[in-house]
Amino acid sequence: MGIIILNLVRNYMKNFFKGKKILITGHTGFKGAWLSQILLEFGAEVIGISLPPATEPSLFGVLGLEKRTRTHYQDIRDFSSLKKIFEKEKPEIVFHLAAQALVRDSYDDPLTTFSSNVMGTANVLQAIKEVGGVKAAVIITTDKVYANNELPNPYRETDPLGGYDPYSSSKAAADIVTSSYIKSFFNINDFGRKHNTLVAIARAGNVIGGGDWANDRLVPDIVRSIYDRKEEIVLRNPKAVRPWQHVLDPLRGYMMLARELYEKNTAIVGAWNFGPYPNESITVEELVKEAIKILETGSYRVEADTGKHEAGLLTLDINKAKAELKWEPLVTFTQSIKMTFDWYREYHEQRDKIVEFTNKQIRDYLKE
Repeated sequence: MGIIILNLVRNYMKNFFKGKKILITGHTGFKGAWLSQILLEFGAEVIGISLPPATEPSLFGVLGLEKRTRTHYQDIRDFSSLKKIFEKEKPEIVFHLAAQALVRDSYDDPLTTFSSNVMGTANVLQAIKEVGGVKAAVIITTDKVYANNELPNPYRETDPLGGYDPYSSSKAAADIVTSSYIKSFFNINDFGRKHNTLVAIARAGNVIGGGDWANDRLVPDIVRSIYDRKEEIVLRNPKAVRPWQHVLDPLRGYMMLARELYEKNTAIVGAWNFGPYPNESITVEELVKEAIKILETGSYRVEADTGKHEAGLLTLDINKAKAELKWEPLVTFTQSIKMTFDWYREYHEQRDKIVEFTNKQIRDYLKE
């Protein structure tokens, strides 16, 4: 994508979101906090529905987002309360990110995982349907929705869905629920007559970036081992290949979807992959080595854990997003790692400047 065209797209996106009333579920989470920060910088009115932050610290807290968004601490499994928030706030655009998002936690508590991810998604879609007024909804699932055969071929949007573990299968089920709502209630053939809402599904890979402190995630584990525990990083599955990408890349894809849906582009309805280029899918061990190099400290050891199955190989085909949405990754794997660990270094060395640093990363990414 040429520099001039890219700048036009970025400026258009910023101008588009200014003044829009946007509801984000899961805005207290890692991706939700980054998305909230970007949209606030764009001048949007951000409403959030979420449980309180699951970690301390949290990016939501570090950025002071509770004071800058209209936050509703609400479990999305409570449909009646959820619907009342929609009726009160009357959002134009919805980004649904709220979920139980950890594979290993899903083994320990599968019922919460299924109820949050499947019925929570159905509740959000039903609230949109019953209340009306939402013009664009982007439902975020995951790259793990695919029936993973551990083969090197990247998964396309038309490939079969599946899911070995409770997390993956719950997100595949949420994906199917969303497709059902699109066909049954938000069908493009009925658009403008029976409804005025267009819905897309976003499937992204393993996102990294500053401000993630979740348990059992690689980057937070690296940060805790180096900065807090002063001990070796423990790798469970060092050869596992993941489509690592900086959080700003898929979030830009989500926002591009929302803009196109809002502007009544019915061709955008359906599922979309957002991931790195194929040669940018890197092993866990390679990521750790790169992080240690950037931070100039740390070491690791391998302690294989075969008790809870996790996919060994997973890559996404992003040709649809490139061709039809004109989206492509802007940040390489090396740049993503540097941006991520530069953020954590800034947080630990100059915490009072972390909001300014976060905004600078956003501006640099957008080349403003």
